[in-house]
Amino acid sequence: MSFLRSQSSLRLSRACTQIPRSTRCLSQTSQRRIGEPDRKAIPNVPEEASLVKVDHKPESSIETYHPDHQPDYNATIDHGTSTYSPVPKRVMNGSEPTETTPAAVLSGAPIDLQARTVRISKPVKPATQSGTWGSHAWRMDWDVLGKGHRWENPLMGWQSSGDFMQGTNIKFKSKDDAIAFAEKQGYEWYVQEPNERRVVPKAYANNFLHEPGPLKHIKTK
Repeated sequence: MSFLRSQSSLRLSRACTQIPRSTRCLSQTSQRRIGEPDRKAIPNVPEEASLVKVDHKPESSIETYHPDHQPDYNATIDHGTSTYSPVPKRVMNGSEPTETTPAAVLSGAPIDLQARTVRISKPVKPATQSGTWGSHAWRMDWDVLGKGHRWENPLMGWQSSGDFMQGTNIKFKSKDDAIAFAEKQGYEWYVQEPNERRVVPKAYANNFLHEPGPLKHIKTK
């Protein structure tokens, strides 16, 4: 009986120590966590890697180039902005054009007014016999929008547009005051220097001076 008991115990021990084939196959595979990509699916050869399609995300508005003095008609606008209004650069790419913080950040001005281009100039003397007092101050006016929805009345010929700043101007004592105001409001500005009048002194006696050449014919009437 002891011999049989020893033979049966030996068989049982062999059966317990033997590992099934399915267990061996599972142990040979690399263990990976849930959510990790399969390493066999990732190609190692450059030729195979070129076949993998990668979805590129579209460029954000921060990376795109927005030229100066030109509105972006494809920009995201709010309910108070029309399709022909320029959008400020700080709204497009989150940057400030100058060191001065624009007043529109706190004033609540509409976006239609924040990115306008203004001209700083000095009015000239009119051609009539008026004085020169009107040409002492510097004037700032707004440029006309490229797509300002201009229209003309077919009956009377009156012209108008959708630009609410058309024909509006502000006067300043000096050019520096106008530039400081434009930078504070966040406007893009440019200065148009005035043409100074050159007055040449003349004398009536110069008409009777001797000059080589044909004689002058002076008419008194």
